[in-house]
Amino acid sequence: MIQPLAYIHPEAKIAQNVVIEPFAIIHKDVEIAEGTWIGSHAVINEGARIGRNCKIYPGAVISATPQDLKFNNEYTRTYIGDNTTIREYATISRGTEEHWKTEIGANCLVMAYAHIAHDCRIGNYCIITNNVQMAGHVFMGDWAIIGGSSSVLQFTRIGAHAFISGGSLVRKDVPPFSKAAREPLTYAGINSVGIRRRGYTNEQINQIQEIYRYIYLRGLNNADALTQIELELPPSDERDEIVNFIRSSERGIMKGPSTSNVERE
Repeated sequence: MIQPLAYIHPEAKIAQNVVIEPFAIIHKDVEIAEGTWIGSHAVINEGARIGRNCKIYPGAVISATPQDLKFNNEYTRTYIGDNTTIREYATISRGTEEHWKTEIGANCLVMAYAHIAHDCRIGNYCIITNNVQMAGHVFMGDWAIIGGSSSVLQFTRIGAHAFISGGSLVRKDVPPFSKAAREPLTYAGINSVGIRRRGYTNEQINQIQEIYRYIYLRGLNNADALTQIELELPPSDERDEIVNFIRSSERGIMKGPSTSNVERE
């Protein structure tokens, strides 16, 4: 299933049932697992490790040299998880010596013209929409979604199940289960639609809402809000995930809105 007009370096490791369309280029030190499809004019550079049943659309560039002036041609890699789709002209840089790899999890969708820079770590089931520009060292938790034409500053963290609206400038960390919108980026409620689709119960959703009332709507600073959450709200995986995320934030989390601006869930 490899077309004769495709270029495959003899040292590349390609599984038997991979489809590679005409004019695709596969460089050395590339591994592509079973069932993956590589579209015409896609370029898979050195250090790429592509999982099973992925789809790499025409013009995409995987494991490109980092756009980092400190990069000194050190040996680094790019990992793409199983069942992930990379759409047209998306670009993904490999890692640098700071993390040694760029990682995209399983079952993700990276839409057309998105850019994921060196050393980013993207979880599973994430969606990165058209024209998103992601700087280096960004962390993105499972099931998070970034809307189209958003820009994400380097070293920013995006929590699991977070939703960021299109056209956003993401300069601060976005906590798990939250929605982010407006300029500057502001808490806009919790991602109740998304987490309900993923099987979260009404009880869990209500607790997540209550946690964010402490953080954003009671006039408390973050340290006091987290202390009160742990004292007054029952333990749960969701509570601990939110508290630990905020406590470990080095950049700080996005700002809170005035009470009148919070969207009703």
